[in-house]
Amino acid sequence: MIKRAAGESCTDVHEAPGSSGRSVSESATLLLRLETGTATVGVVGLGYVGLPLVGAIHDKGYSVLGFDTDGSKVDALNAGRSYIRHIPDTMIEELVRGGRFIACTDFSRIGTCDVLLICVPTPLTRHREPDMTHVVATVKTLAPHLRKGQLVVLESTTYPGTTTEILRPILEAGGLKSGEDFFLAYSPEREDPGNPLYDTRKIPKVVGGDGATARTLACAFYGRIVAGVVPVSSTATAEAVKLTENIFRSVNIALVNELKIVFDAMGIDVWEVIDAAKTKPFGFMPFYPGPGLGGHCIPIDPFYLTWKAREFNIVTRFIELAGEINTAMPAHVIRRLAEEMDARFGKGLKGAKVLVLGIAYKKNVDDDRESPAYQLMTLLRTRGAGVAYFDPLVPVIRPNREHPECAGMHCIPWTPESLAGFDAALICTDHDGVDYAELVRYSHLVVDTRNATCDVFEYRERIVKA
Repeated sequence: MIKRAAGESCTDVHEAPGSSGRSVSESATLLLRLETGTATVGVVGLGYVGLPLVGAIHDKGYSVLGFDTDGSKVDALNAGRSYIRHIPDTMIEELVRGGRFIACTDFSRIGTCDVLLICVPTPLTRHREPDMTHVVATVKTLAPHLRKGQLVVLESTTYPGTTTEILRPILEAGGLKSGEDFFLAYSPEREDPGNPLYDTRKIPKVVGGDGATARTLACAFYGRIVAGVVPVSSTATAEAVKLTENIFRSVNIALVNELKIVFDAMGIDVWEVIDAAKTKPFGFMPFYPGPGLGGHCIPIDPFYLTWKAREFNIVTRFIELAGEINTAMPAHVIRRLAEEMDARFGKGLKGAKVLVLGIAYKKNVDDDRESPAYQLMTLLRTRGAGVAYFDPLVPVIRPNREHPECAGMHCIPWTPESLAGFDAALICTDHDGVDYAELVRYSHLVVDTRNATCDVFEYRERIVKA
């Protein structure tokens, strides 16, 4: 199914306005391969976005080459093993058995692909500016192997203008021209790791092309793979769509985080307020507070637009205010913990032992990117507390750029004795399968930032929501 945006159409490639005979020939050949499932698709970056995409593409009969610079990932995939918890080994085994998938680190094989999908990280620098290092390096690696008749699609979240301002000049440096020799498009990833209701296949794809022909080809490709395709007028528009989706979430999360602080001062439970408000069948959408933002999208993407807006002398006050509120939440949580420690036990955080529940940035996944748990642990250590953690999905903390001091920490064993050995437990991530009643039973104080203990009725006096 192709959903057309207002005023837009997926023009047939044979009638693309302004097409030269050469581009018609190249695009017609590629379109035939896309429609018949005989195209070879290369996915560059085999992480939380790229790997599910590989599975969806493979299911539709395409041959898939997976490219990654991490040799350990490549070896695992070719051996039929997954390194992402919510992607089972059985899926990878099926890919390998099918004979139409192989992972590699050899980027010289780029030329064998008809479609190239770029799914690499786009983080922020320490100054909260877009870090395009991975995208630029990837495109420079692809460029020498680019050939006529290929469709290149960027899926990484980025600011409006990236596809035409950064990708196109690098790819055209070898003499090939976008829209004539190769075709360039942008289609933002919309993955929600761990969401059982919406996998890659069920989520519509927004598509913008560098010209009508590129958009048409990208629509034809994604239209075979996902539930629907939404064409838009340009790559910049598609880039803006992705930022808008995540800014919407960031702003609304900031709102409920602020409401949490206000209502808490009034003795009102914000979780009860939200549960009651969401019974209204129109005009309200529930968002939930937390200890801070995590993941590779919501804490990062809004600042891509903030940075780009400066080029036009525009200050994004609403976005920046939301960022300030969300960024301040870890400090608020630690203040509440310190206040309760003092009120209940007559001691502050210095010398206290605190257990952090949950390292992953969201429930039921093993993804710890940008997790607020790291900021909470850093703040606790700054206040002189000893810190340990429990997370059944993250047995060992992997090295990360922002918090190297946490690398190598191991999840504590879940026993009554180990739980009772802490002065306080701080719930950061509300994984299912954790016995929160047992946590409360053996803990002296539980600070709950996720309402994970809402169904715990014994020893409720030990629970504080923050």
